[in-house]
Formats: sequence, C-alpha cells, structure tokens
Amino acid sequence: MDTLLLSRLQFGANISFHILFPTITIALCWFLVYFRLRHDAAPDRAAAQEWEEAYYLWTKVFALSFAIGVVSGITMSFQFGTNWPGFMERAGNIAGPLLGYEVLTAFFLEATFLGIMLFGRNKVSPRMHLLATLMVAAGTTLSAFWILSLNSWMQTPQGHEMIDGKLHAANWLEVIFNPSFPYRFAHKLLASTLTASFLVAGLSAWQLLRGTANGGTQRALRSAVVAAALAIPVQIFVGDLHGLNTLEHQPAKIAAIEGVWHTEKGVALTLFGWPNEKERRTDYAIQVPKLASLILAHDAEAELKGLDAFPDAHPPVAPVFWSFRVMVGMGLAMLVVSWSCAWTLWRRRTAGGAIAFGRWQLRLLAAMTFSGWVSTLAGWYVTEIGRQPFLVYGILRTAELVADHPPQMVLATLLAYLAVYAFLLAAYVLVLMYMAAHPAQPTPETAHSAKAAAPVRGPA
Repeated sequence: MDTLLLSRLQFGANISFHILFPTITIALCWFLVYFRLRHDAAPDRAAAQEWEEAYYLWTKVFALSFAIGVVSGITMSFQFGTNWPGFMERAGNIAGPLLGYEVLTAFFLEATFLGIMLFGRNKVSPRMHLLATLMVAAGTTLSAFWILSLNSWMQTPQGHEMIDGKLHAANWLEVIFNPSFPYRFAHKLLASTLTASFLVAGLSAWQLLRGTANGGTQRALRSAVVAAALAIPVQIFVGDLHGLNTLEHQPAKIAAIEGVWHTEKGVALTLFGWPNEKERRTDYAIQVPKLASLILAHDAEAELKGLDAFPDAHPPVAPVFWSFRVMVGMGLAMLVVSWSCAWTLWRRRTAGGAIAFGRWQLRLLAAMTFSGWVSTLAGWYVTEIGRQPFLVYGILRTAELVADHPPQMVLATLLAYLAVYAFLLAAYVLVLMYMAAHPAQPTPETAHSAKAAAPVRGPA
C-alpha cells in the first residue's frame, strides 16, 4: 500500500465519519422549527406540552450531532494541508474562498444563534426563540450550499483559468453555480431530509416498543413518517435529473456505475453482477435489455460510452458499481417503508389522535433508524470514487497532489483515526439510545411557558 492509496483511505475515513452528522443536522433543525411552530400554534395545553416534549428531546440530539460534526469537520480540513498540499497549492485560490465563505456566513450564523436556541427558552421571548431556531436551520442549509458548491466545482469545474499552473476564478458565479451544483445541492438536502426523518421515526418507534414514549414521541413519529413519504419520490425524480447531468459531464462515472465496458447502443441495465476489471466484463450479470439507455438517455436505442472510451481516465468499477446499487436499494426500501407507514397513518389513525402502528411496523422503523446513513455513504462513494483518477475532474489528477509522506506514517495515523471514529460512533449511538430510553421532561419553567404560549380554548 503506497502513500497515495493510504492518503485516500485516510481522507475517505474522515469524510465518511464527518458527513454522517451534517446529513442529520441540516434537516433535523428544520424539524425543530416545525415543532416550535406547532407548539406556538397548539390549540390547548396538552398539545403544546407534547410538541414541547418533542422539541426538547430532538434539540438535544441536534446539539450532540452538531458538536461531533463541527469537530470532525475541523479535523478533515486540516488534511488539505497535511495530506493534500498540492490541491491547496494549485486549486486553493478557488477552494479557499469557498471554504471561507462557509465559515463567515453559515458557521457564524449558526454559532450566533445556537446558544439562544439551546439555552434561551426561558430567557427570551417565544418569538425570539423561534427566530433563533430558524436562523440555526438557515445556517445549516447555507453551510451545505457552500460545501456542495466547492465539491460540485471539483466534479464539473467551470469559470476558472489556469495561470502558471494554478487555478484562478475567472467568473465566481460560474464557479459557484457550476453545471452539477443545482442537482447535487437538491439531492443532498433531500438526502438529509430522509436521514433525519428515519432517525426521528426509528428512535420514536424504539421508544414506543420499550414503553418510554411520551406525547411528544407520537407527534415526532407522525411528522417524520409524513416527511419521509413526501421526500422520497422527489428524491427519485431529482436523482434521475442528476444522472442525466452526470451522463453529460462525467460519462466515465456513468459507465462505471452501470458496468458498461464497451461503447454501444441500446445498452442493457445490469441489476446485479460481479465486475471483472481484468477481463473487462460483468460476470453473473442479471440484465434488462435496453433499459440503461432508456433510463439514462430516455431513449431505448441511445448510445452510451463505455469504459474503453476513457483509457487511464475512468474510476475503479467495482466500488462505484456496488455503492450505487446499495444507495438505490436503500432508497427503494425507504419508499416502501415510508409509504406503508403513511398509509397506516391515514387509514388507522384513532379518534384520539394516537398512532395505530402494529408492532411489526414499529420494529421495521426501528431497524431503519440509520438507513439514511447507509444510503448517504453509498451515494458519497459513488460521487467521490467515481471522480477518480481526478481530484478536479479532467484537470488535476489525484496522484499529482498528494503529500510525499512515508507510507508507515500515513498508515499509523489512519489506524488512529479509525480507532477514534469507531469509539465516537459507538458512543453516539449509545447516547441516542439512552436519551430515548430516559426521555427527560421539560423543566417546570418550560412547561409554564408552554401553557402561556397556548391558552386553553373555551370556558375555564
């Protein structure tokens, strides 16, 4: 194992761990905005208290996820200098400002209002507390905007010029709003919505199974199931648009995703198979004739470029091929589970408003708690491995930009990172389970605020 491969594995481990937490917090904070709005508009004290309980638990989950995401993000950014100095030397004139904009706008916005959101419920007015929650949610989305803009530019670079071997921005609007950015940004926001929805639904289902649920659990579960059921078909539609954009700008990635080894017309869709890069074929393939051309080009007879059209310029096939199928398979599972549960909500909701889920449905939702993480990681691997052998697609090759460290040193730090991340991930999951099993109730002061915000309707 050489320095290049070890450095890629190390950065991959860092980004794999880091991305788990922003994928939760981006959408989870919008859930909190919704919970706060429903609390303030509740028709009676009981409903207000239930929405307060939902907000109280998931604010703590947000705070924990946000903290780990910030720390792991800082560690990841250091690696631009330690492991990939060539990238910052040659593309830093574009990457640096975009990362700086993320800090100066999104992170400062989050940091300014986060304290009010977490600790100000009884110290500021309900309207100010709602505004703080809204600003933190806006900050998380703005952070995703800048990070996805940089990543999308690395995938489909536009608006730059090369001066003395270094990339400079010639048009910042073209850099930021590069060809793949709208699709990647929308895809990521929807992925976050699904990740947060299944986390909320799964943990709430686990509370109901364990008998530790409160009124807020029912409210949170219902909200999460509806959000997932609405988001998943939109995600499938956006994913199709993203695929068409990728076919136009990164055809080598599409060829690896579909296992298309040779350029041909009327390409079959390979559902499953075993990519054989040595023989340049897919063994044991289960295929549907002409379906790949129909899906990717919306023409059953369309020609798709094969991997043979990109000698020494296409990604490794197996990890991209399988990661894509994991992502799609998990997406289909999300579709089935969310729609079946939404159907249950619509048909079997009791007169008192309780959720009439069967135990098998609760177990299924609990098993899907971290399904968003699985699909997010699989999709991220498709995106990043599929860009190889380039760091900036078509311009800067990965092998040209890695630091010349001894492989033993990179391996030692990689193992250390993996050990720390495994510990933190296990601790995170255990803390979530503990919070679900021991849901702390809002303080008396908070309960008083809830009553004041939602007076009793009708005669006293």
